[in-house]
Order: sequence, then C-alpha cells, then structure tokens
Amino acid sequence: MTPTSHEITQLLLAWSDGDKQALDRLVPLVYDELRRLAQNYMRRERAGQTLQTTALIHEAYLRLIDADQVQWRNRAHFFGIAARLMRQILVARARERGCQKRGGGAERVSLDEAMVIDERLDEDLVALDEALGELSQFDARMAQVVEMRFFGGLTEEEIAAALDVSTKTVRRDWRLARSWLRRKLSWERTDEA
Repeated sequence: MTPTSHEITQLLLAWSDGDKQALDRLVPLVYDELRRLAQNYMRRERAGQTLQTTALIHEAYLRLIDADQVQWRNRAHFFGIAARLMRQILVARARERGCQKRGGGAERVSLDEAMVIDERLDEDLVALDEALGELSQFDARMAQVVEMRFFGGLTEEEIAAALDVSTKTVRRDWRLARSWLRRKLSWERTDEA
C-alpha cells in the first residue's frame, strides 16, 4: 500500500518534535521515493560513475537524520531537502574528481572520447551548481524550484506545497529560472572559449 502524503507529513512532524520512533516508521515509507530521486540524479551522471544509487540514498539518509534542527513541514519539504543533499553529494564528488584529474590521485588512463565527455559532465554539474548558487543570491525561491523540479523530480503541485506558493508561481519561477540558467551557462561557455 502506498503511503499517503498525510501519513508521511504526520511522521515528519512527530520526528521534528523528537519522536525517534517516528523516524523508524518513516524510513520504509519514503525509501522508494528516495530511490527514485537518486535514480534521477544518477541518470545525469557520467558513465563509469563509482557511486551507486543505493550509496547515494544512504549518504543522503545519513545527512537527513543528522538534520535534527530541521522543522519538517510536509512530504514535499522533506523530498526537497533530500534532493538538495543528493545534489550536494554529487557536486562534491565531481569537484573531488576534478582535483584528482589535475594530479591529486594520478593514475594512468587512456585518453579517449568517453573520458572527455565524462570530464565535461563533471564540469557541467559543477557549473550548474555554481549557477544555482548565484541564482539563489538573486532569487532563492527560483533556485529552490529548479532544485526540486530538475534534481528532485517533484511535481509543480508538490513544489507549490513545499514552498507555500501557487502552482502558477512555481510555473513562472521554473520558466524564468530555466531562461536565466541557459543564459548564464551559455555565457560562461563562450567566455571559456
């Protein structure tokens, strides 16, 4: 039986209030959704990625349970935070690979087209993360909409509930944020060339 949004929200609120047993009941209810989020992220990762979907879920889960100070509002808020954590984990790994690529953990590999593509994906993820950071300085809600929709796979309705705005506002923020990010990322590429 699929858990209702209300059940998950009630468990999140109980967990926020210090009920550790609520967390034990919550985990089985949200695991499949966390797996779906992780799979969305991993589809965008480079070929040969050493981090597996399950490891990404577990890393995000560990960070979620350490987030005692978070006052969970509802299911969408929880999955929005989970999406942000997964993005942060993958960006940190991409940055780490970038450091290793420049001699930090040098190992002999053949230079072929696949490796060039893989490096570009790492660079794109880091560039997108930096652009989202800049967007959040300009408009934090727009950055949250991108994070929840693109990375988290949340629907417009779920994002609206998490951010306590209308779906029309979410649609507008999504459209404006995509346009801003396209311009920002294309300008950075032309500056590098």
